[in-house]
Amino acid sequence: MTKQASKYFWLLIGSLLFFSSIFLGCNSSDVDAKSKQVFRYNEHKNIGSLDPAFAKDNADISAINQLFNGLVQMDSLMNVEPAIASSWEISDNAKVYTFNLRTDVYFHTHSLFGTDQSRTVTAHDFVYSFDRLKDPKLASPGGWVLQNVESYKAVNTHSFQITLKSPFPAFLGLLTMKYCSVVPKEIVEHYGTDFRSNPIGTGPYKFKRWEENIKLIFRKNKRYFETNKSGKKLPYLEAVSITFLADKQSEFLQFVQGNIDYITGLDASYKDDILSADGDLKPSYASTVKMLRAPYLNTEYFGFYMDSEISEYQSELIRQAVNYGFDRSKMMKYLRNGIGIPGVGGFIPKGLPGHNEDVGYDYHPEKAKQLIETYRTESGNSEPEITLTTTANYLSFSEFIQRELQSIGLTIRIEVMPPSSLKSAKSNGKIDLFRASWVADYPDAQNYLSLFYSGNFAPDGPNYTHFKDAQFDSWYEQAMLETNQEKRINLYQKMDSLVINKAPVVVLFYDEVIRFTSIGINGLGINPTNLLELKNVQKN
Repeated sequence: MTKQASKYFWLLIGSLLFFSSIFLGCNSSDVDAKSKQVFRYNEHKNIGSLDPAFAKDNADISAINQLFNGLVQMDSLMNVEPAIASSWEISDNAKVYTFNLRTDVYFHTHSLFGTDQSRTVTAHDFVYSFDRLKDPKLASPGGWVLQNVESYKAVNTHSFQITLKSPFPAFLGLLTMKYCSVVPKEIVEHYGTDFRSNPIGTGPYKFKRWEENIKLIFRKNKRYFETNKSGKKLPYLEAVSITFLADKQSEFLQFVQGNIDYITGLDASYKDDILSADGDLKPSYASTVKMLRAPYLNTEYFGFYMDSEISEYQSELIRQAVNYGFDRSKMMKYLRNGIGIPGVGGFIPKGLPGHNEDVGYDYHPEKAKQLIETYRTESGNSEPEITLTTTANYLSFSEFIQRELQSIGLTIRIEVMPPSSLKSAKSNGKIDLFRASWVADYPDAQNYLSLFYSGNFAPDGPNYTHFKDAQFDSWYEQAMLETNQEKRINLYQKMDSLVINKAPVVVLFYDEVIRFTSIGINGLGINPTNLLELKNVQKN
């Protein structure tokens, strides 16, 4: 037996032992039926913590989302909807949020709860959970979510109130983050730091077993409070099983063999096997695999450092020429099998309110050549040249653009750095043109536009380009106070258009979420944050 075959053999044995242990005592027909109600997926690295206060990585967030709930949650269209809070009111000054809590939300069972082994969630539990986020001893990476919060309190057992320092229209979106999940004080204080591996929440699934780097098991929470539209209790599945194969090609093989039910993303090791050049599922997989695609809240871009002392980077002509000078549609077709949306709109990605298809740059090589000629005439520089700093993962994109821009008369040199070095250099203004991406911290266009507000200059904020414009700053500050959704989105679009015209960035593409599931999986859905939501999943 080869080493690879041996690995899959023992993985299969482990899976069989797992299913046997779950359904021990059932007759064979019961085992067969119930084993089909286990959703199986893989993570490429170990999960760091199951404590929502540390939910900073996608792998952790996916798992924690099955175990915990907060006041509110996002639907698949990025609208805020009730969770533990059944409703809420916002004061006229847009600073006081009062949440009315459901009375039927129970924590997962634990002996520390006493006779009933559980209890309902109260407003005091949210006070404790928010206190944890702000506790410097805990050092939660989610503490920033409450930076604009002046105070919070339990008005009564089932009414929780938050007062902001200043109005912030995107605040409800922030509260959907898993950092803001509710946790029970008595359980957390019993386990201390070991709460990371002994989580007790309110979610559709409850923690069962975790062998780190090997397998993680959740079981159905039969006391979960949410129902489907017909009133049937969620979730449908009996269990969730997570494995930890680091190699993406091995993961794909496990998926094809039917040993896991779902994979997300598109790796170079298998993209040409499963997809055509146009991004369609190949016919050989049509009977066994379903593909889901949706916009992902991630903008991939090149950024110019506006405080550079070199004339090419200071020139709006050069920056606009780069934007006009390469074919984004061709780039996506040949380098990404059509997965991803060419960045011909603004900086705000497709999928977010505020995105505008009409404010970006189409492919116009002749216009790009004219801009380069104008720069040569005005500057006296007959051979303009710029240097792009990127990472190895994006070298193919950089070389594609390099070739395209050579034909318009602009030389681009490429420098490759490790990701950590590039991150440090762009934060400290050490490079004049850099590759970057921005994935939304929370689903509101303000999060993207914060990259161009002059009060956010790096390294103290996310404005890595050091873009500064008085009109932009004025609109940005106005939008932060605007509670009318339509008026705020109009301001977002005006800001986005101004930025694109000044061209401190070159938008490459807006990423897409891509998911492959086995043909019998229903109800998984897809969303622009790629949040794994399993409470509605059924397995046929």
